[in-house]
Amino acid sequence: MPGLRFPDGFLWGTATAAHQVEGGNVNNDWWLFEHDAAGICLEPSGDACDSWHRWGEDLDIVAGLGFGAYRFSLEWSRIEPEEGEWSSSSLEHYRAMCAGCHERGLVPIVTFHHFTSPRWLAARGGWEALDAPERFARFCEQAVGRLGDLVGWACTLNEPNIVAMMGYGYGIFPPAVRDWDRRLRVNDALCRAHRLATEALRSGPGEFPVGLTLSMNDWQAVPGGEERLAELRSESEDVYLEATAGDDFVGVQTYSRVRVDASGMLGPEPGVPVTQMGYEYWPLALGATVRRAAEVSGLPVVVTENGIGTEDDDQRHAFVTEALRALHSCIEDGVDVRGYVHWSLLDNFEWVLGYGPTFGLVSVDRETFDRHPKPSAGWLGSLAKANELEVP
Repeated sequence: MPGLRFPDGFLWGTATAAHQVEGGNVNNDWWLFEHDAAGICLEPSGDACDSWHRWGEDLDIVAGLGFGAYRFSLEWSRIEPEEGEWSSSSLEHYRAMCAGCHERGLVPIVTFHHFTSPRWLAARGGWEALDAPERFARFCEQAVGRLGDLVGWACTLNEPNIVAMMGYGYGIFPPAVRDWDRRLRVNDALCRAHRLATEALRSGPGEFPVGLTLSMNDWQAVPGGEERLAELRSESEDVYLEATAGDDFVGVQTYSRVRVDASGMLGPEPGVPVTQMGYEYWPLALGATVRRAAEVSGLPVVVTENGIGTEDDDQRHAFVTEALRALHSCIEDGVDVRGYVHWSLLDNFEWVLGYGPTFGLVSVDRETFDRHPKPSAGWLGSLAKANELEVP
């Protein structure tokens, strides 16, 4: 079969996030949110995938499959359990993870905030606290001081637009606020936090690219919805793309499209399949969002998340194949794309939906935590080693 070659040095990886895989992160706002008797979480994270203890096994799997990078996040509430108190043992844990990546030939892509914040910050108002951006930058300064010489790529904030939208707009993330004006103010705070964190990361040891990751949709207007689409996209994506000025890259995280009419966002189109998450099966969204991110930001792009929640591993194979074809088309057209990181390595805790959605290349036994790579894991790892997508 003919193959679609990717550029030399193209980064292939897979990803996790601390709260979704580590287990026992009892000191952050999400643990409180999960255990609210009046809340909406289907189940608590509990022991998650026990990756706090099994991270070496996870790295062995990533390297053994053939990937060249592993994206993971630091749990702020472990490193700074109370304001101004720093845990040397937690910092050493993450330093060991970075070193473990290098020992296995993996580039560590380190995310400094992936949805969770310490309880002490939540008690002071979370991202609405006037000094929250400065507190986050201080955390980044402390962390990079211990890890910076081993960091491969740095992501300041994971999907800050989702933190703002789901936490302060729709109220289904902490702190469960439903107030669009407050959500817009949190947008501003998170943009400021990114800029301050970027300065902090660049001031520490090590030299590595710094950027943020953004949840992006393939926005599509039905007739009459063009103006409303522009408004929605501006406040959920463009404000953050504008905040990337001076960054080294922008991380694009894409799963589907969103259709918009004059009244706002529409549900799935009749006849289009939906995933476990309830949104449309739309792999071509990746090409559209990568093109737009590059156009608006002017920066190189790394796909820091892309994948599908499904029990059908053949469907995962098909989805990723189509997404990568769309990504390769971007590269052919001159878009500067540096890598593709699949979400996720493991079937893990998917926030309010608990352990129902399965995005992983590797399944995890909920009782024993035994890892079992799926056929898609071997396929995508082989593709990564070859740096080439075979297509019919």
